Amino acid sequence: FRQFGGGIGALLGLVAVIWLASGFYIVDANQRGVVLRFGSYVETTEPGLRWRLPYPIETSDVVDLTGVRTVEVGYRGSERNKVLREALMLTDDENIINIQFAVQYVLMSPEKYLFNNRYPDESVMHAAESAMREIVGKSKMDFVLYEGREQMAASAHETIQKILDRYDTGIQISRVTMQNAQPPEQVQAAFDDAVKAGQDRERLRNEGEAYANDVIPRARGTASRLIEEANAYQSRVIANAEGDASRFTQILTEYRRAPEVTRERLYLETMQQVMSKTSKVMVDAKGNGNLLFMPLDKLMQAAGNQGAHEANPASAPSAAAPAPSARADSSMESRSRDLMARDRERGER
Repeated sequence: FRQFGGGIGALLGLVAVIWLASGFYIVDANQRGVVLRFGSYVETTEPGLRWRLPYPIETSDVVDLTGVRTVEVGYRGSERNKVLREALMLTDDENIINIQFAVQYVLMSPEKYLFNNRYPDESVMHAAESAMREIVGKSKMDFVLYEGREQMAASAHETIQKILDRYDTGIQISRVTMQNAQPPEQVQAAFDDAVKAGQDRERLRNEGEAYANDVIPRARGTASRLIEEANAYQSRVIANAEGDASRFTQILTEYRRAPEVTRERLYLETMQQVMSKTSKVMVDAKGNGNLLFMPLDKLMQAAGNQGAHEANPASAPSAAAPAPSARADSSMESRSRDLMARDRERGER
């Protein structure tokens, strides 16, 4: 015993050194160390080489604070691996939809993460599922499937964080990602038909709007043109009416000054205006049924020939021997004058 006594002491000293050396541990820059003494929290250590009392007096847990953890709700690993117990949810309009989403989070407090929750990952999953069911239960199916994915993700992020803060978990939600949202497989065909009908409705609505955008401007242009034409017609009619009224007023003034002259001038102007539109006039000279034919076209032609002869006297025949046609024309002119005088007398009577 004496021979081996010194060796046992050395051995015990070596064991003691090894036991004390087991208290060293390393904490990385993105980690924090949590020291426990007989299972009770003592302190949180910063990054670097650290030492604590060896086991079983003290223990240490190293917790990663910067690493992003992910919790999947409604599926595992891939969207094909569905977990219907988590994915099926009821909307406000009593439709069942299949929702798959992921929640990413980081740790803010390692002490709360280790000691306030026995199963922190499951707590995050349950809080995420509860928050999403609440949001889906207050929303319509079309909003969940198409319009409100981003809004639902933002609302779920806020609701999950409130639940975890209430439980004092020390977890910070970084992102909520909507992976998939669709109706159940049993009604997928009917739902696809409804989606196609909605797409056709949007297409027809766009075509109608395009047609309206093409027709309405042209109709407005046509209406504007018609309004301008109507305004121009109105201005022209008003101007003509004002001109006629002014002319009538002037004629009335002249008539009051010289009634006979004005009456004769108006009669001649009216007859000229009427007879200028016809080439033949039948006149009842004495009212006994005998008609007198007045070839106005011939008279006008003769008057034109006479004006041409006056302009070119060299080509005209001598005055001493007038042509037979000239004599006939002069007699017809005198006869027409007599007839016009009779008509005036008859009109005065």
